Amino acid sequence: MKKIILTAAILVSSLTVKIASAQISLNINIGSQPEWGPVGYDHADYYYLPDIDAYYDINAHQYVYYDNNVWVHGGVLPPRFGNYDVYHSYKVVVNERNPWVRNDVYKRKYASYRGRHDQVVIRDSRDVKYKNHWVEKKTVRRVDNRRDHDNRDNRHNDRDHRNRH
Repeated sequence: MKKIILTAAILVSSLTVKIASAQISLNINIGSQPEWGPVGYDHADYYYLPDIDAYYDINAHQYVYYDNNVWVHGGVLPPRFGNYDVYHSYKVVVNERNPWVRNDVYKRKYASYRGRHDQVVIRDSRDVKYKNHWVEKKTVRRVDNRRDHDNRDNRHNDRDHRNRH
């Protein structure tokens, strides 16, 4: 009887430990976001681009846009969006799977963001969490050698002048 009670106690305690264990999942994709993405987000799946009513899939590095009654996925935007500037247009972070399925909701909700150009992008941020996006600007030192050349030329001229006399 003692063995049964002991076995039952061990079984119940192992189930309790299993139930009590919590999973903590933190998904950060700062490094995969493009440098033209908006600042302030540790995770983003998609950007909705209100100016052109399209999306950018961050993890697949593809645009998703409506063309001939279907949603097309592509690495670049089609020519009709040729004047679109990803750095200076507004982006809305969307963390929903396949947001284009509910495009009417996003289009209506973010219509007022069309034409806005006041969003800070990752490239222009100096927040340390975006440091992998920073481009180190190398300082180019220009040395003005004109004075040295002028003096050297004068020395040669002086030497030439002395040799002639």
